[in-house]
Amino acid sequence: MIEVQWTQSDFDVFTIEGLDHRMDALKTIVRPKFEALGNHFSGYFSAKTGEEFFAHVAKHARRTINPPKDSWVAFAPYKRGYKSLPHFQIGLWNSHLFIVVAIIYEAPQKAVMANRLLNSIEAFHELPDDFIISGDHMSPEAIPLKDALDGKLNELLVRLRDVKKGEFLVGRHIPREQCINLSSEEFLNITEDTFEKLLPIYEIITGK
Repeated sequence: MIEVQWTQSDFDVFTIEGLDHRMDALKTIVRPKFEALGNHFSGYFSAKTGEEFFAHVAKHARRTINPPKDSWVAFAPYKRGYKSLPHFQIGLWNSHLFIVVAIIYEAPQKAVMANRLLNSIEAFHELPDDFIISGDHMSPEAIPLKDALDGKLNELLVRLRDVKKGEFLVGRHIPREQCINLSSEEFLNITEDTFEKLLPIYEIITGK
């Protein structure tokens, strides 16, 4: 079993001033953990879905001025990238860790995916009470799923379908203070539990 335990230092990376300094810290402190998670969970998804999954650790290579405010490892069944496909992510903001399945604006089939979710919206009622949804992968903000079932969920899925910049994420946020108190085993158990709950949503998205 891999060992991945989160510390204050991991989250504090996102308070370091300057692109170069923050990127150096990301590479040395956080990225090895994402790479370990990438190796572990790419095998997990390959086994669960019957498709070969690949891990994509964020490199933030296009940045020239603004340091990244979050970072992640993404999983998708395509070796060359993940943004055009629905994908799973484990990542960090300064405030929390996130474990989600995401459809972002680069996905050319997102209108089809949104309709599949709208037609199976009852599947969201099966998800745990502590799950969240979001319509913007660039923002740390999210809405508790239990508060969104009556309207906001439908609204975000319609936006995903009809608006070019529309996005949709669903999963779990673990607040920073809770995350740093988890053992490696506890964190991996929560992550695997989250992905287990998200796999039926992924199957709806992909039309499986």
